[in-house]
Amino acid sequence: MANNRKSIYSALAANLLIALTKFIAGAFTNSSSMISEGIHSTVDTTNQLLLLYGLRRSKKPADEYHPFGYGKELYFWSFVVSILIFGLGGALSIYQGILHILKPELMKDPFWNYIVLVLSLIFEGTSLYIAVKEFNKTRNGLKWWDAIIKSKDPSSFLVVFEDGAAVAGLIVVMVLMGISHTFQIPELDGLASIIVGLILVFVSFILARESRSLLMGEGIAPETREKIAKLAEEDIAVVKTKNILSTYQSPEEVVLMLIIDFEDHLDTEEITEAIKRIRENIKREFPLVHFVIIQPE
Repeated sequence: MANNRKSIYSALAANLLIALTKFIAGAFTNSSSMISEGIHSTVDTTNQLLLLYGLRRSKKPADEYHPFGYGKELYFWSFVVSILIFGLGGALSIYQGILHILKPELMKDPFWNYIVLVLSLIFEGTSLYIAVKEFNKTRNGLKWWDAIIKSKDPSSFLVVFEDGAAVAGLIVVMVLMGISHTFQIPELDGLASIIVGLILVFVSFILARESRSLLMGEGIAPETREKIAKLAEEDIAVVKTKNILSTYQSPEEVVLMLIIDFEDHLDTEEITEAIKRIRENIKREFPLVHFVIIQPE
């Protein structure tokens, strides 16, 4: 979690530094793509604040009304972030671009736009480098897409996607803005805005998909279920592990329920002792499992 906070703070600092300058440059040079980039940076800044809020809320201890804790707050706020990227980032940028294609206006001297874009690329690129470096620490040798699918912490890959989309958007804007100004084709500036919006919409769908899956109660991986089943069956009192149900309450907390077939000759006290042994063994082998509920078959 500490590593994730580092990447979020770096992204927040980068977006705060450049959001205002993009708006000012866009207003002075009459560039819709720069306004879209300003919207993009503002949405990203809001997103980082929401992620930090979600991380803080998810650390609240369990209470009478939330006996399993508040871990899913992080998943909820990650889902909110994906909606904001779609609505405030993607949809507004596309709308802004369509307006400037329908009513094109020649761009004024884009010199300051280029200065802002280059500085933004440096800041966003630095933030992306930090985010990728921190995410690599959590991949454990997995391929990138596999690591994202299997990750139970959306804050770890969300910043990577946001910063990646930001860098891609900046490159698109720089290229099309240059062509637009050189050949006096103002519609290209609007096209750049639309492309930035489409990039954000694509990113928002991926993030919404992963956050929704976790929010709805994604369980442990099949290979982990098999290991837990075998571990339970190693106990002399167990005939077979009939079923395993699980859900992630937070990236660092799993609730586990096992339905186990015990030996027929065991009395209640012996089954209770066996349940205690199995629970202790599972918690020792799998530190993320905080709650183990065992139901005799």
